Amino acid sequence: MSSYPSAQGTPPQQASEFSIKQLFAPLVAVIIGTFMVILDSTVVNVAIPTLVNYFDTSLQTIQWSVTAYTLALSAVIPLAGWLSDKFQPKRVFLASIGLFTLGSILCALAQSPEQLILFRVLQGLGGGMVSPIGTAMVYRLAPPDKRGSVIGMFGIPMLLAPALGPVLSGWLIEYVNWQWIFLINLPIGVIGILIGAKNLPAFPGGKAPSLDVLGMILGPLAFAMITFGVSEGSESWTSASTLTGLIVGGFALLLFILNCLRHKQPLLELRVFKSSDFTRGIVTSWIMQTALFGTVLLFPLLLQQVKHYTPLATGLIMLPQALGAMIFMPLAGKLFDKVGARPPLLVGMTLITAAMFTMYLTTGTSLGIIMLSLFFLGSGMGLSMMSLNTHVLTATPPTLVSRVTPLTSASQQVVSSFSIAGFTGFLSSRMTANVAGGANGDDIMQSGLSAFGDTFLLAACIACVGLALSFFLRRPKQPWAESK
Repeated sequence: MSSYPSAQGTPPQQASEFSIKQLFAPLVAVIIGTFMVILDSTVVNVAIPTLVNYFDTSLQTIQWSVTAYTLALSAVIPLAGWLSDKFQPKRVFLASIGLFTLGSILCALAQSPEQLILFRVLQGLGGGMVSPIGTAMVYRLAPPDKRGSVIGMFGIPMLLAPALGPVLSGWLIEYVNWQWIFLINLPIGVIGILIGAKNLPAFPGGKAPSLDVLGMILGPLAFAMITFGVSEGSESWTSASTLTGLIVGGFALLLFILNCLRHKQPLLELRVFKSSDFTRGIVTSWIMQTALFGTVLLFPLLLQQVKHYTPLATGLIMLPQALGAMIFMPLAGKLFDKVGARPPLLVGMTLITAAMFTMYLTTGTSLGIIMLSLFFLGSGMGLSMMSLNTHVLTATPPTLVSRVTPLTSASQQVVSSFSIAGFTGFLSSRMTANVAGGANGDDIMQSGLSAFGDTFLLAACIACVGLALSFFLRRPKQPWAESK
C-alpha cells in the first residue's frame, strides 16, 4: 500500500482511501499556474504584427520578445529540481508564479522594444519552473495506482491553452489593447497563488546537490549568442555581429558540453546520449521542432500583414491547428503503447511535411486551404511530439529519467529559439530581396506571398529530413540493459 501527504500535513492516508476529490484543490492550483504559462506562450504570436507597428520597429527586433522568453525558460528549467530541494517545492512554485505575474505586468507597461524583451526574460525566469515543479508535486501527491488518471487531468492545460490562446489574444488586441494579453495574467496569477498557498502540501526539501555554477553561466551564454548569430545572419553571414555571436556561442557551447561531461552533478545530463535509441529519438525531435516552431510564429504574420485579417480573425483561423493537436495527441499515446513510436511518428511527420508543402504551393489561395493545412499541421504535431517524447523517456535508464526530463524540456526551448530566429531572419531576407526589385502595389503583396512561400518550402525540406530519420526509430530495448 502506498501513501501520500495531505495538503495540511496530516498523517498520510492509504491508497485504498484515496479519492480524486482530495486532490482537487492542489491540482487546481498547479493547473492554473501551468495554464497561465502555456497560454502566454501562444497569445504573443498573434500580437507580433501589432507590436511591430506599436513600437515602430522591425520584425527581427520584436521576435526577440519571443526568443528571449524561450531562452529564459531553457535557462531555469534545469534549476527547478535543485531549487525545490534547497527551498521546498511549494515555496519555489508560488515564487515562480509571482515572478511570472510580475513580469507580465511589466511587459504591459513596456515603453520600448528593449523593455519588452527584458521583461519577457523576467517572465521566462518565472515560467520555466512552474510546469516541472508542479508536475513533480502532483506526482508525489497521488498514490502509484492513481497517478495515470491524475497526470491525465494535469494534461488539460497543455491541450486547452494552445486552443484558447490565439483566439483570446486576437479578441483582446482587437477590442481592448495589446497590453491586456499580459495583464490577463494578473488575476490568474493571484488566484493561483492564493489557492496554492492554502492547499499545496509543504513537502520538505531534499538534500540539494552541489550547484553547477559554471554550467549555469556557460549554457545560457552559448545558446543566447548562437541565437543572436543566427538572427544577425539574415543580414550578412560575414558581418562582425554574426561572426561574434556564432564564434563566442560555439566556444561557450563546447566548454558547456565538456563541463557537463566532467561534473558529478551537471546542469544537464549528457551521458544519456550513449543510448543510440535516445540519441535517434531526440535528434529527430529537434529537427521536427525546428520545422514547426519558427513557422508557427509566421502564420499570424502572413494572415495579418499580407492577407490583412484582423487579430481576432487570425486567432480563429489558427484554431484548427490546436484542435488537430487536441484530437491526435491522446490517440498517439494509445498507439505508442501498441505499436511503438515509429508508425504514429511517420504519419505525423508526413502530415507536417504535407502541410508545409501545401502552404508553399498555395500561399496566396483560399482561406479554406490555409485552415486545412493548419489542421494537418496540428494533427502531425500531436502525433509526432507525443510519440517522440514518450520514446525518448522509454529509451532512458530509469535512474536517469528525473535528470533527462530537464534536458529534453530545456533543449526544446533552445531549439525553439533557434528556429524562431532563423526563420524570422530568412523571411526578412527574402522580403528584402523581393522588394528590392522595385515592386509596388499588387507586386509588393505578391513579393510578400513569395517570401512566405520560400520560408514554408525551407520548413518542408527540414520536415522531410525528420521524416527520413523517423524510419530509423525502433522500439527501445530494456533501457541500458547491456550496461547493467
